[in-house]
Amino acid sequence: MNPVLRAIAWLPHVAITVLMLVAMVDMLAGVFLRYVMTWVSATFDLPSIRFFWVEEIGEYALAWLTFIGAAVGIRRGTHFAVQIVTERLSPPLRRAIAAAHYVLLVGFGGLLAIYGWQVSELNSQSFSPALNLNLRWLYLSAVVGGLLMVVYSLAALADTLRGETPPSAHQA
Repeated sequence: MNPVLRAIAWLPHVAITVLMLVAMVDMLAGVFLRYVMTWVSATFDLPSIRFFWVEEIGEYALAWLTFIGAAVGIRRGTHFAVQIVTERLSPPLRRAIAAAHYVLLVGFGGLLAIYGWQVSELNSQSFSPALNLNLRWLYLSAVVGGLLMVVYSLAALADTLRGETPPSAHQA
């Protein structure tokens, strides 16, 4: 595989890792500021520390983490699946059901991207109250996640149509 394509393929994984770290550090900072520094400020009659930004950073990080993570979960086949019925079917019928499943996921990802874009455009003139960040960035997470869902679902569909076992078929 081309090194550029390999780097692009790893980009969502790197983004998830960074977003998870940002969310964890943000939440820990929020707890520390809310409970420890508020107590210190009140006890020693110091000016209070403002931590208005914690919620918004967490909101942005978790939104992006959710949508990118959902798309990666499609490709890895880690989403919840009930295979009690399909495992009893013939392999060609299982392949047809898997193909239909990925076609539905392509449609869902496409709708998510389209409507996510519309919502991001609708909110492009709005800004978050604490950090004054454009709300478009928050809603673009649905667009990116939807597009990744389409790409990963198409890749899994191609695997299924070639007769290869998609990642979700390995689950027990």
